[in-house]
Parts: sequence; C-alpha cells; structure tokens
Amino acid sequence: MHEIRIGLVKAVIWANHTTEGVRHNVTFVRSYREGNEWHTTTSFGRDDLLKLSKVANEAHTWITQQPTPPSGPTRADLNQGALPKTGRPKM
Repeated sequence: MHEIRIGLVKAVIWANHTTEGVRHNVTFVRSYREGNEWHTTTSFGRDDLLKLSKVANEAHTWITQQPTPPSGPTRADLNQGALPKTGRPKM
C-alpha cells in the first residue's frame, strides 16, 4: 500500500492482483476533526478540489512508474480499436 497526502486530502493506493497481473486501485479521503476525534470522508468541498486533483495526479504518476503487468492487450489498446486474438481460423 502507498499513500500520498497533501494537507488533509489523501490517496491510498494498493495493488489488486488479477489473472492479468497487478492492477492498482486508489481511494481518496479527506480527514476532518470533530472535537478531539479525527474522521475521514469521501466528500470534498470547494477548497479541497485543487488538493484532490494534485493528489490524483501524483497517484497516477506513482502508478505509471510501477512495473508493467504481463504483456497482452491493455485497456488503452482496446480503446484504440485493437482486438485480442480469438484463435479463430482465417477464411
């Protein structure tokens, strides 16, 4: 697990092991205090949004610097029209 924090806004990144290799997931939370107790929420106000975007950008950067999963078509490949091989004979 990896954490990135700016002020009270935090990204928690963890590895999700799949049959296609490791994929990373991210949860964003904001800490706040009620009296003497600290809590977290997934709700962000106007003043949190710039911090949230910067934390999200840093999370993206960290994930893209991790080792790549095994080869095969990526989601980006599929979005660009590359189809996985089906093994069907050509006619």
